[in-house]
Amino acid sequence: MSARKIIIDTDPGQDDAVAILLALASPEALDVLGITCVAGNVPLPLTERNARIICELAGKPHVKVFAGCDRPLARNLVTAEHVHGKTGLDGPVLPEPTMPLQDDHAVDFIINTLRSEPSGTVTLCPLGPLTNIATAFQRAPDIAARVAEIVLMGGAYFEVGNITPAAEFNIYVDPQAADIVFKSGAPITVMPLDVTHKALVTKERNDAFRAIGSPVGVAVAEMTEFFERFDREKYGSLGAPLHDPCVTAYLLQPDLFKGRKVNVEIETHSELTLGMTVADWWRVTDRAPNCTFMGSIDAEGFFALLTERLARL
Repeated sequence: MSARKIIIDTDPGQDDAVAILLALASPEALDVLGITCVAGNVPLPLTERNARIICELAGKPHVKVFAGCDRPLARNLVTAEHVHGKTGLDGPVLPEPTMPLQDDHAVDFIINTLRSEPSGTVTLCPLGPLTNIATAFQRAPDIAARVAEIVLMGGAYFEVGNITPAAEFNIYVDPQAADIVFKSGAPITVMPLDVTHKALVTKERNDAFRAIGSPVGVAVAEMTEFFERFDREKYGSLGAPLHDPCVTAYLLQPDLFKGRKVNVEIETHSELTLGMTVADWWRVTDRAPNCTFMGSIDAEGFFALLTERLARL
């Protein structure tokens, strides 16, 4: 089978970086057509910088990186330096990128790619706020029907929120964009906190990254060591959850995950629950299912896959 064509839409972020590395380490399965950057964990000038740093760390400077939207559709940008550090990639010391940023805007690249590639062959992989994807759907409504699948990290149900009591960060940053995407009719698979909080980088798992011995393995270990201090303090957990690599792992090995097809609506008005993903997990409404909402992960299998693939780079 030919490699699956994907566009990674991202706001790196250490866990975004690991997700990108996992994709770049799997060229036989994933054809990364481009990486589109959005403001989220840190502002846009840092997310496009960080994406290029990661491509060069992976030895893949030919990957096309595009800068996209620098603010949410209808509200001020909320960032997460308190988790990821002032650069978004705090932890390892990595050189400034030398590969170029593409001239085209990320939204134009998404639109043009979905129109030029055969319908149903391109998968969108959003790892951050959904601003770029929603903007593309607004400007070019025809492309939603051409998307093979949207596999995204965002939202929560049983794990509720990580930036407010009710909302997960990616959805909270731009709930209006999330609302557009979830109502688009495109096939959607969601990796919520319910899954990602079970993908914990314990000391043993991080030691396995470092034991790879390569610049990639050491950098990943240093990244997770940096941001786990926040999650350990916040959750009292054994390590940091690797949120975004769940998206890439699903593309490579979907049997690591289990979930159900449900309806998810995005709260866009309430001050109390803005950005909440209202998932009808128990199917108590008559709202039609609009996504596959994952609920569990084989964490051992996930980390075995991740460690094996990172060792390729």
